[in-house]
Amino acid sequence: MRNEAKRDLVLKIAFSYLGTFYSWGGDSPSGFDCSGFVIECLKSVGVLPRKGDWTAAALYHRFPIKPANGKAGDLVFWANTTGGKIIHVEIMINDELAIGASGGGSKTLTRQDAIRHNAFIKIRPIDSRKHIAGFCNPYC
Repeated sequence: MRNEAKRDLVLKIAFSYLGTFYSWGGDSPSGFDCSGFVIECLKSVGVLPRKGDWTAAALYHRFPIKPANGKAGDLVFWANTTGGKIIHVEIMINDELAIGASGGGSKTLTRQDAIRHNAFIKIRPIDSRKHIAGFCNPYC
C-alpha cells in the first residue's frame, strides 16, 4: 500500500472510533488511551508491527520529529511544562484539528470514569493544549 493510501486509511480508521471511551492504558475498542488509539490506527495499516506496545514518548522517539508543519495523518505530540516529557499524542486532521483519546488520565479506568471526565476519542483544536513538542510523518 502506498504511503498516501496508508495516511488516508489511518484517518478513516481514526474517525470510525469517534466517541469510543477513554481508558488509561487502553489499547482496544473497549477503551483507548492516547497512545493506544494511535498505535491501533497505525498497526491497522502496517506502519507498526502487530506485536509491541509504545507510550506517547516511545512513539515520539521512534519516528523522525519536526518542530512544525505537520499535515493530515501525521502525529502531533505534546510535552509537559516542566522538563519537556512527552505526555500526549494525537493524529492530525488538518492544520488546526486533531483526533485522539483525550480528557482522561491515570484515574480514568472505567466507562463511568470516562463519562464523568468527558474522556473519549474526540476532535479538538491542536492549540487547545500548550507545549506542542513536534510532529512526525510515520508513513515514510
